[in-house]
Amino acid sequence: MPVIVFLIDTSASMNQRSYLGTTYLDVAKGAVETFLKLRSRDSTSRGDRYMLVTFEDPPAAIKAGWKETHNTFMEKLRNLQAAGLTTAGPALRTVFDLLNLNRLVSGIDNYGQGRIPFFLEPAIVVAITDGNKLASTGGVQDELHLPLTTPLPGSELTKEPFRWDQRLFSLVLRIPGHAPLGPEALGSVPSDDSPITAMCEVTGGRSYSVFSHRMLNQCLESLVQKIQSGVVIHFEKTGPDPLPTEEGVLEAKLGPQPWHCCRRLIYVRPNPKTGVPVGHWPIPESFWPDQNSPTLPSRIAHPQILFSCVDSEPVVVDKVPFDKYELEPSPLTQYILERKSPHICWQVFVRNSSKYGDLGLPFGYLKASTALSCVNLFVMPYNYPVLLPLLDDLSKVHKLKPSLQWRQSFESYLKTMPLYYSGPLRKALRMIGALNLLPDHQEYGLSYSVGSYLKKLSQQTKVEVDRVNSAVGQKTHLEVHIRLRHRWRTSSTCSWNHISQRMQSFMGRATLPSELTTDEFSNFQLSTNNKSVILQMMSNPYDVPRRHLLDQLSRMRRNLLHGTACVLDQDQIHSVPIAQMGNYQDFLKHSTALLREVDSDQPKRLHTFGNPFKLDKKGMMIDEADEFVSGPQKGKRAADHNLPPGGGPKRRRCMSPLLHGRTYMFPRAQEGNHAEAPHVTVYSTLNEPSTGSEHLEEYVAVQQHQLGAEVYDESEDERSEDELCLAIEEPVVPLRFPSPTRLKKQRNRENQEINNELQVLITREIRKPGRCYGKIFHLLQQLRGGLDTQLFFLHSIIKEAARFKKRVLIEKLELFMEEIHTRATSISHLEAV
Repeated sequence: MPVIVFLIDTSASMNQRSYLGTTYLDVAKGAVETFLKLRSRDSTSRGDRYMLVTFEDPPAAIKAGWKETHNTFMEKLRNLQAAGLTTAGPALRTVFDLLNLNRLVSGIDNYGQGRIPFFLEPAIVVAITDGNKLASTGGVQDELHLPLTTPLPGSELTKEPFRWDQRLFSLVLRIPGHAPLGPEALGSVPSDDSPITAMCEVTGGRSYSVFSHRMLNQCLESLVQKIQSGVVIHFEKTGPDPLPTEEGVLEAKLGPQPWHCCRRLIYVRPNPKTGVPVGHWPIPESFWPDQNSPTLPSRIAHPQILFSCVDSEPVVVDKVPFDKYELEPSPLTQYILERKSPHICWQVFVRNSSKYGDLGLPFGYLKASTALSCVNLFVMPYNYPVLLPLLDDLSKVHKLKPSLQWRQSFESYLKTMPLYYSGPLRKALRMIGALNLLPDHQEYGLSYSVGSYLKKLSQQTKVEVDRVNSAVGQKTHLEVHIRLRHRWRTSSTCSWNHISQRMQSFMGRATLPSELTTDEFSNFQLSTNNKSVILQMMSNPYDVPRRHLLDQLSRMRRNLLHGTACVLDQDQIHSVPIAQMGNYQDFLKHSTALLREVDSDQPKRLHTFGNPFKLDKKGMMIDEADEFVSGPQKGKRAADHNLPPGGGPKRRRCMSPLLHGRTYMFPRAQEGNHAEAPHVTVYSTLNEPSTGSEHLEEYVAVQQHQLGAEVYDESEDERSEDELCLAIEEPVVPLRFPSPTRLKKQRNRENQEINNELQVLITREIRKPGRCYGKIFHLLQQLRGGLDTQLFFLHSIIKEAARFKKRVLIEKLELFMEEIHTRATSISHLEAV
């Protein structure tokens, strides 16, 4: 799920206008909206999360963070105003701290246990600024400096404020204030020379120098293509240059070349089934893990991978997993592809990753694809040239029964392997069928003090997450301001004459504007250091024009009678911005609660915008026990010949409390004999005996209910009470048992309800911190349904665990799924026999 953060420059210089008449801030707002439209065309954009940060002081700088909705994001974007300083450094620090809030809680960085490329949270930071000088309260700065201090716990574990899956791109607006005379030059967009460009290149991004609106749209289309799932790695050559090959024609060049050192992205593709990236092996740390070390060394944001240009053959063993990552196009990939050697690879290392030696041992290799279309990074087990031949001999020669000599060689290899490779290696051995080759105590390699420190940081980070999320959207305490009165009609000519004289005395000439734009900064406020100044909430009555006195008098009376409460008149009520006219839900939140209905049985009315008479259909549901079927009635209702043909009886709700629990069926009367009372057949659903008089009273109640306002007349009924009792004593309809198909549907429905409840409980347990998974597997024992249903359920649980980076839980769930599959296969085999 990519995270896209828009960093908008809200300094006062963003009020400058382009040749189209729009300010730079308006151009930035339009660029954000255009980016969202372009991004929405991609089907993978459904999981995107957007954030909005400005150049203000935190926490007011965060307009939309982790918990704000897309509607809040758009509302905050439209309400941005340009007033302040160009504090790009603190603003970038705020952005990176906001992105790194949840990383320690989820354990995505995996400090001290190897870098895992498939544990990532890709983020793109798009900064839109005018590229002017960096100004702060301390003065003007020529270079971009990020603050070193931050309230985020655990920030000392990484030297840089960003991470390897976070990149910065900047759009530097250079649109002139006058229309260009000649045609616009076509081609690629150049990088800008502003201070933020260096920061973009360090994170693996770039800057764009925008000179026109067409160029801005071109940059936005390029940025949309940059949203990829991957991590940035710093590749650097070690050793001599490669020898020229027979297939490729390469000239030897002296001195450093662009492909010798480059920082590029490797693409981490998600699994098409689960939608999350899956891998096996980590990238080693740049230090040897020591279980006795009380602290953890700081790591750099981008791992520095050294590649040796010595040609070697790629090694792959059957059933031993490996990870394959495609490199972003760069001078390094171009050079490897020009060699045209798809069957040759270059080994990669991480300096100081082994116990002995500065270079370390190989953990993978770079290799061009067979079609020479791209270059891939293969991540293998640590020191794979030694391990893979051992595993090949174990499966082919020893038939998974290792000899004493093989065990000694394997133990010698384990001494050269970092301890955090034990978990992935144990899983790989299980995949080839070799068990109990690794000791159980060999795991991770972190000391007790380091593990306790990481747990403490996780708890502190949770508190910081709650604090930051609660502070987003809150208004900060403003200083005391004096509002400058705006004069609409007249301007002081004396002041302009005085300015003209002063300018002429200094410059020799006076340049006055031809037209005074007095409404340019009508909301400007002047700060004062005198804290005793009391702000005037009301207008001065002496400033009200004479023709507006009567209109202002009603407002003054309401303000006086209602105290400090803000009461709006009819004109102000209807003066609502267009963007807020349809926001009916917020209006309901601030409105007074309505009184309840007198009759609780009446259906509740929906608070729908535009149709207040719409009823809630859920409140009009009828219970089956309260329904009965009625036929044509006697008297005037029975003699009505306007009924539709084949209309028959209709379902009506019984409102009489005497009829609850019984069902009455009234057959149709014979045609032409409307005076005769219909034959009554009553089937009682109660076990207790009942008398004929009770049924007679209930029959009367039914007739009164169906006839409405008509009064039931006993003289019209020609049947006596005894005859009615005889009719009542007819045999009861025999019970009908449900069919097997209906029973199967009912059983499937019950299983689905139980599985839904189990999924809610298991998801709640997954989201809890820690590694106590006993309750999860206890709940999985209660899983219902067939094999396909259980496997689908487990896939959804594994996907949920992958969202929270529960690696150990995923392994246990996969084993549990294999056991279910094996058990079902054995049962089907026995049934077949």
